[in-house]
Amino acid sequence: MAVADISVVPLGTGSSSVSRYVARALEVVEASGLKYQVTPMATMVEGTVEEILKLAGDMHRAVLKEASRVVTSLRIDDRRDKPLTMEGKVRAVGKNVEV
Repeated sequence: MAVADISVVPLGTGSSSVSRYVARALEVVEASGLKYQVTPMATMVEGTVEEILKLAGDMHRAVLKEASRVVTSLRIDDRRDKPLTMEGKVRAVGKNVEV
């Protein structure tokens, strides 16, 4: 299992608001069936590397249908020595983080 963050940013939309594009990308995430969490700057997902790569491409193409240019960023954390989950990553550092 891998954990990733995906950020899909439309460019040249004529508006500083991107909520409509985020909503479109989230429709794709929800349809994927993968576990996810929306954050202020990206969407975190859990799945196999193959599922995550497919999802990132699907999100990119969905937003590109509505915007003339899209920049997609993807970071994947994949480890083989122990199970990896979004909750586990947060729990591992949670005691050392002050908000």
